[in-house]
Amino acid sequence: MRNVYLAGVGQTAFGSYKGSVEQMLLDASLEAIEAAAIGEFSAIVVGSMSPESFGGEAYISTKLVDFLGLTPIPAVRVENGPATGASAFHMGWHMVASGQYDGVLVAAGEKMTHLSARRTATVLGDILSQHDRALGVTMPALVAMMTRLYMAETGLTREQLALVPVKAHRNGARNRKAHFQKEVSVADVLASPLVADPLRRLDCAPLSDGAVAVLLTSKSQPVRVAGIGQANDLASYALRADLGGLAATRAAAAEALRRAKKTVNDVDVIETHDAFSPLELVNLEDMGFFERGHAVQALEMGELDLKGGLPVNPSGGLKARGHPLSATGLAQVAEVYLQLAGKAEGRQVDAACGLAHNIGGFGTSVAVTVLDMS
Repeated sequence: MRNVYLAGVGQTAFGSYKGSVEQMLLDASLEAIEAAAIGEFSAIVVGSMSPESFGGEAYISTKLVDFLGLTPIPAVRVENGPATGASAFHMGWHMVASGQYDGVLVAAGEKMTHLSARRTATVLGDILSQHDRALGVTMPALVAMMTRLYMAETGLTREQLALVPVKAHRNGARNRKAHFQKEVSVADVLASPLVADPLRRLDCAPLSDGAVAVLLTSKSQPVRVAGIGQANDLASYALRADLGGLAATRAAAAEALRRAKKTVNDVDVIETHDAFSPLELVNLEDMGFFERGHAVQALEMGELDLKGGLPVNPSGGLKARGHPLSATGLAQVAEVYLQLAGKAEGRQVDAACGLAHNIGGFGTSVAVTVLDMS
């Protein structure tokens, strides 16, 4: 396998977008191509979870090639739930690492905010297994049950949990492309409407529109894809052996770090899937950065802040940067790239190795990517 490098990234602002998903993908792709030191590529991978349901559009990978004026190069679409962005990135990595192509453009995006809450909930509900849907549970309900178990086992308080979105919004306020660019307080979090006890609205990532694109190349660049890992768990949370964490996260992170020949001690910055506040803490512990119940202590001490020893979600994470489903995993990789390349304006940290962690479903599929300086 050949080394694979990132040559450039592009990203639309996350939030509410008036144009189509294809236009967002085009905007992000053109920005990535312009930013790339080496702009040559001969294939395109597009990630989008449900453009048919969200916008009545299909075949968007071929449409992107058309819009870019790059026919007849091949294009393919990847779908893997909310882990679509990282999964598309991994496919692009394989295409370059195998020697099939010297350069691949990977783009991912979703447009969701124009739909009613009921319609969006219906589409998102399809992610869950038939077993879980038959029980009448929703994604927030599943996370709430795990959170209750976690709080009982570790002693985590509701006030401590509120520190996660507080940090996310503080970082998002420094990211000009974030959905939310306003800081919040612990009091704001605790006063926000209840969603699924103990989760409140400010514990939950917003539904966003957005697209991201990255250009992968076999030609040496400052930032290298050091390792990737992906794993799955049972679709039904109720049928899993471990209800207190996400086994797929543990497996995917271990594989990515092994392939990268790194340990958790080598990682300087993390982008993790915080669709709900407690997931940030659970994810960090599942990946081995902290022992069970100890991540919150690092949070309280400022270790996870931009100026801390292990900055987590400097972009604002899903909670503040936004969560346009398919774009999320690729946005995480793009953020780690920007941090390593010294291009994260307003939120730059000191990092030579970074990790991106993307979840699909409720820990059903997980993709982890490790980047380092070549």
